Amino acid sequence: MEDERTELENFLDMIRAELVETLRGLTEEQARRRLVPSLTTPLALVKHATFVERVWFSHRVDGRTRAEVGIGEDVDSSFVTSDADTVEGAIALFEEAAADSRRIAAEHDLGETFQARHGAVTLHWIYLHMIQELARHAGHADILREQLLAADAFGSTDIGADG
Repeated sequence: MEDERTELENFLDMIRAELVETLRGLTEEQARRRLVPSLTTPLALVKHATFVERVWFSHRVDGRTRAEVGIGEDVDSSFVTSDADTVEGAIALFEEAAADSRRIAAEHDLGETFQARHGAVTLHWIYLHMIQELARHAGHADILREQLLAADAFGSTDIGADG
């Protein structure tokens, strides 16, 4: 049986990989296609996940400013994609952020505390929060991917409707 920290790290890495896999194999157009009123697309979800990694590990745990980390103050802007954002580029940036997060976290104990907007939180809490956050977004991305692939295969986003 693995120790608690190893289990947390493994769960987080598994969710990270699942999120990346929802984007792999999609065309640039599919990755950007909006199927919901919000800015949520597979590409935007991975871009947002990069932002989340940077906020929690690079900013909060490592203590760098958001400017030093290259992220804005507004979480909503992390879902905005531009023509410069590509599937492979988003994956590379996310994997780089995750590698930085692993390196940063390795320098701290699970019980060590860090300031968040709502008060002090432990590294343990941050791991749990990241697992929850990325798992939720991986689920969103998985559903969007299924809809995109079905729509392209069947010519409609209204898959499963009677008619």
